[in-house]
Amino acid sequence: MKRFDAALAFLVCVLISIFLPGCGGSSGSNDISVAVPDNAIRSTQFGAVQGINDATGSGTYSWLGVPFASPPVGALRWKAPIDPAPWSSTLATQKFGNACVQFGRIYGPGSNNTYDATIGTTLNQAVGSEDCLYLNIWRPATDAGNLPVIVFIYGGSNVSGYTADPTYNGANLATTANAVVVTINYRVGLFGWLNLAQLKTGKSVLDDSGNFGTLDNIKALEFIKANIANFGGNPNNVTVTGQSAGAINVYALMVSPLTQIAGLFHKAAAFSGGISLASELPAGSIATLAPAATYAAQGNTLLLDLLIADGLATDTTTAQAFVATQTNAQIATYMRSKTPTAIFTQLLTKLALLGLSGSGPIPEGTVVPTDPVANIAAGAYTKVPFLASNARDEAKLFASFLALSPALGGKPGLIVSDATRFTMMATFNPDAAPTLTDADLIDPSYLPVTTPGTGYNAKTDLLNSIFFIPSRDNVIAALAANQTNIWYYQFNWAQEPAPWVDVYGAAHAFDLGFLFGNFGPNVFSNAQYSTANKPGRLALSSAMMNSLGAFARSGDPNNATLGATWPVWPAKLWFDATLTDKAISVH
Repeated sequence: MKRFDAALAFLVCVLISIFLPGCGGSSGSNDISVAVPDNAIRSTQFGAVQGINDATGSGTYSWLGVPFASPPVGALRWKAPIDPAPWSSTLATQKFGNACVQFGRIYGPGSNNTYDATIGTTLNQAVGSEDCLYLNIWRPATDAGNLPVIVFIYGGSNVSGYTADPTYNGANLATTANAVVVTINYRVGLFGWLNLAQLKTGKSVLDDSGNFGTLDNIKALEFIKANIANFGGNPNNVTVTGQSAGAINVYALMVSPLTQIAGLFHKAAAFSGGISLASELPAGSIATLAPAATYAAQGNTLLLDLLIADGLATDTTTAQAFVATQTNAQIATYMRSKTPTAIFTQLLTKLALLGLSGSGPIPEGTVVPTDPVANIAAGAYTKVPFLASNARDEAKLFASFLALSPALGGKPGLIVSDATRFTMMATFNPDAAPTLTDADLIDPSYLPVTTPGTGYNAKTDLLNSIFFIPSRDNVIAALAANQTNIWYYQFNWAQEPAPWVDVYGAAHAFDLGFLFGNFGPNVFSNAQYSTANKPGRLALSSAMMNSLGAFARSGDPNNATLGATWPVWPAKLWFDATLTDKAISVH
């Protein structure tokens, strides 16, 4: 197979959504109205916050939509985050903050910042808000202090995601792990990472880095370090976790010089992600990190396309000539005047065609090193106990990628649009006799799914072998050269009702419900969870939450619920379950 070039790899990492959501919003069905006694009032460095006492329900106190930075709007768009303005009255923090602005995907927030039907009707439209830098906190409804802190960074290809997704409700994890659970919003897409020369003033290396989403994550960790003790958490025992794009962001935090001297976290877990450049991977692999030069090309192309769309130029040449007549300050003002819809229109109709629609950490050398894996190999990273994972069938969530080459099949794996698939899942009854078959979803050239070599299972396995596995091996090898306290699990659970068990199996992101103990409603829940598979998945979920809790407490995930001893890497623990019980084994 010919090697994918860097531009294609960059496009691949973004065009199809894999990474599940997470961010906040301030409307709709996520509003919670509960009587709040004083034990849900806590202080922060910026003012007091009043949360939710759900001691008799979920057994937690929670604070939703806590501001950790000023809204990055107006002149603060494409700037490093700054402290929020202090407040004098107690701030009600009882509903999620806005989802960060993004274009709609089936993993996104829809119109109402929650899982509902509007997700299917807002695909590729601007959703969310630029006023979105909020975090959420859950803790057991006890008087205990000094609890371990588990911070979660959502995925979404670094172009989408929202913490108000019901999957990320931290109540079950907080009570099972006996920990403080925090989920954080951060800017995504072109609002989170933009490498444009005209935005750089030379006055701030952070502003000039373009790594605004990464800096949001760091800002949230700074808030946690300064304030989490008031919520019962131990600021000296923080575990930063993330899934998919969130895992990429965890790696970025581990290698960032900004975190290495700040003591912002003490353990790390990266689920289904990597941070490797194409040059570091075997031929034919799909990279999980693009070089800064690719992002510079993206920023410049976006600027020129916007000028053409606005009639200020007729083509690339005249757009470049127009830019030459403007000062950097004038271009910056122009860019900050553009609406999210105008920016997303160019992203989806122009940049995507050039392989320039991706987003994520920019390895510019200040906030993120130019070669993160090389830094890890050299020992230049935050060296902490580390937990990594993959799902067995990661690539089944990327069936569209089978069209990338003839070797992969040359055509998308699914024959339905995202909108149709969303509706199919939303209306599916997992406890009724099946009304769908594999042929309703999977391209006939990949059927039967078990056909050796050409079937859907074989082709998605091949995709997995060039996508997730090379990046996993590359970064963990670098870590293992410097430390031994590395644990790894593979998520194998595949007990969905037909035909979804064939379509998804143990797909990318399907371990999230188990890690949080939440099984719906969400975008995949009807396709995943039936009454028949409930006993087994609940037993597996308990073991996974307890393992994450043990890791957060001590840096070692071993605990009695596993029924097995989990050895360090390169050994692997397989998380699986039958319909009726967990099935955990060492490999």
